[in-house]
Amino acid sequence: MLSYLIRRLLLLVPTLFGIMVLNFVIVNAAPGGPVDQLIARFKGNQVAATARFAGGAEREAGAAAPVQGEAGGRYRGARGIDPAFIRQIERDFGFDKPVHERFFLMMGNFLRFEFGESFFRNRSVVDLVLEKLPVSISLGLWTTLLIYLISIPLGIAKAVRDGSRFDVWSSAVVLVGNAIPSFLFAILLIVLFAGGRYWAWFPLRGIVSDHWHELDAFQKIADYAWHMTLPLLAMVIGGFASLTMLTKNSFLDQIHQQYVLTARSKGLSEGRVLYGHVFRNAMLIVISGFPGALIGILFTGNLLIETIFSLDGLGRLGFEAALARDYPLMFGTLYCFTLLGLVVGLVGDISYVLVDPRIDFEGREV
Repeated sequence: MLSYLIRRLLLLVPTLFGIMVLNFVIVNAAPGGPVDQLIARFKGNQVAATARFAGGAEREAGAAAPVQGEAGGRYRGARGIDPAFIRQIERDFGFDKPVHERFFLMMGNFLRFEFGESFFRNRSVVDLVLEKLPVSISLGLWTTLLIYLISIPLGIAKAVRDGSRFDVWSSAVVLVGNAIPSFLFAILLIVLFAGGRYWAWFPLRGIVSDHWHELDAFQKIADYAWHMTLPLLAMVIGGFASLTMLTKNSFLDQIHQQYVLTARSKGLSEGRVLYGHVFRNAMLIVISGFPGALIGILFTGNLLIETIFSLDGLGRLGFEAALARDYPLMFGTLYCFTLLGLVVGLVGDISYVLVDPRIDFEGREV
């Protein structure tokens, strides 16, 4: 096991490097980079300022506009802007260096976990991520736990009662949950319970109230649960269906194996057969999806829910950074999330051994 862990840890380096290279090339090839974004903002402010002083002042500003130079020719919308100003923007953003030099400089900083400052928010990337992290952790962690706590017992019960009325009716519930997207269910919850049309039982924004710090410990927990109820319901309804059916099918496959018939023929109780033998083997496929499910829900599956319920988390932060071409924020969060995902995947492999010690990673290639 130790040699396997060492090989996997060594494999993290080229995997992480390859992901960063691929994303860096794609993002830099896309039009509308940070310099273009700042030029657009500058020209927008310039237009707004001249609109307030229409007439002679505007004509004077137009007559005095500098001629576009070589620096301005590389950027869309740079016509009429002083090339020296554009070169200064390039120096501020680090775009005065070749692409490969910028990449290796960025990766060198990332290896030291120095992510720099956001281009457009005037704050460090670490501070921004730490500020948004509680929202994403609240949604991702609780959603994953609730999905697994609901899906695994329900899947086992459906497998044991395969073909019964319980299996049929629960399958109908699972089918409905699988058919309704989480964001659509979120809108329905708002209409019904957040003052959209009927009842105003739950709040519509934030994970805590504005006066949360003034509450005692019990009131803080209650207020937090009150705010999280609707977002968690929306995310759980869209995620428990597939895991429930996966658990059921995995158990059904194991129940019909020869070793189960042998265990029953020896007189073992049904509970001992199910939870002493079947459970360990059937849970392997469920555990294999846990790291990906957690990372997916935690960092990428929250964007629509965060938007609908006005939650300021990592999903919205990454989306806004991509729209603004805020490269330090984009690549800093990508680096952290990718590294975390690779580490969690390794933890998933270790959990295999904890569930079933018969698994031997020493004899397999990475």
